[in-house]
Amino acid sequence: MQKYYLAIDIGASSGRHVLGSIQEGQICLEEVYRFENSMKKIDGALCWDTEQIFGHILAGMKRCSELGKIPVSVSVDTWGVDFVLIDNTGNKLGQAVGYRDQRTDGMDEVVNRYITPAELYERTGIPKQMYNTIYQLMAVKIRHTEYLEKADAMLMTPDYYHYLLTGKAMQEYTIATTTQLVNARTRNWDYELIERLGLPSHIFRPIQKPGTYVGNLKPELQTLLGFDCQVIMPASHDTASAVMAVPSTTKDTLYISSGTWSLMGIEVSEPNTSKESSRAGFTNEGGYNDSFRYIKNIMGLWMIQSVKKEIGDGYSFEEICHMAEKEEITSLVDCNDNCFMAPDSMVEAVKTYCRLTNQQVPETLGELAAVIYNSLAKCYADTITEIEALTGTQYETIHIIGGGSKASFLNSLTEKYTSRKVLPGPAEATAIGNILAQMIESKEIPSLLEGRKYVKKSFT
Repeated sequence: MQKYYLAIDIGASSGRHVLGSIQEGQICLEEVYRFENSMKKIDGALCWDTEQIFGHILAGMKRCSELGKIPVSVSVDTWGVDFVLIDNTGNKLGQAVGYRDQRTDGMDEVVNRYITPAELYERTGIPKQMYNTIYQLMAVKIRHTEYLEKADAMLMTPDYYHYLLTGKAMQEYTIATTTQLVNARTRNWDYELIERLGLPSHIFRPIQKPGTYVGNLKPELQTLLGFDCQVIMPASHDTASAVMAVPSTTKDTLYISSGTWSLMGIEVSEPNTSKESSRAGFTNEGGYNDSFRYIKNIMGLWMIQSVKKEIGDGYSFEEICHMAEKEEITSLVDCNDNCFMAPDSMVEAVKTYCRLTNQQVPETLGELAAVIYNSLAKCYADTITEIEALTGTQYETIHIIGGGSKASFLNSLTEKYTSRKVLPGPAEATAIGNILAQMIESKEIPSLLEGRKYVKKSFT
């Protein structure tokens, strides 16, 4: 009987349900459900509609039942840093405010009263980003103390959906490290830091590793869906799942997980929390098998997605790439500048940056896309230089995984700016990594190394 594993991969702009199975020695994927996702203004804040998202989770699972392809297990992965607070009856406290909301403005100054930025990086290996969970929680502490007083658990986004499926409140390692509250050495919550910040330590549940069994579906969901299955923790931060699917079985592999964000880096066994690493802005996020993703966050395709939504809705990304290829504009922007985080108009943000830096101001959709794609490739090249200086290792090849690997124009620009060979794919890396964690837990694949061999022969 064919065994199916269901990956529910939810990103900042869309979510999808992907069934995975092994057939004739290869991993086969089938997307059975897709839905749009975005933050919404609720009570003046940018929030995630958790009820709507969970409705989509159930609708996609029901689709599996309709197809007669019942998964033996299911796992949810999402973006990092965002969370839900629940009380001791399981009710949500407040809204699920998203990472692009401005409630964290000034919270770095508040956190600095309790711990210096240098010590915070040395302990956690995570650089300051104003959207990090630590600053979000500080905003809750200041503005909604009652939520923390009533809270029984803080659940990261995928942990919350696992909870809704099973009734079990558990926290997974890779997503927990994005909070900037996990000690990089112990790979556990830094309870001393949490207490110094005045946060209630009991809401941070023991950290579990990818592959941990959470529970089976709640009885009422079994009735609703028409089946039962296990819920397994994947590497529930979507980038951690994507990195599992890098089709390389050698050490010293350089990758870019390309999507709404571009996450560029390497996989290491121990964190680098040096001052040099901190100055360069590298993060040590948790990976599968207690590894670390030593990476730099680059704004990524969020910029081109925003421009498309604003003035290019009638065009496909492929068509926009073709427009950009024909342009000769040489202006560049710093993709990591905060002005591109959540502007009212991405088009105006790019134009203003070029104007203030005395460069040609892009006017057309093609020119805007050319500026963004060239700027991303230039940022990749700068990041490689930093990685090689910090690690003392030379990298000849770049693996580009995720949806952005299909952007052939960006791939060619990356080769041009970095002078490295670019190997794109698989595009479905996050779903594949999610499924690999389930297959390894079920013993259908013996290890991550063997899983990557499957990936290499299953996907071009």
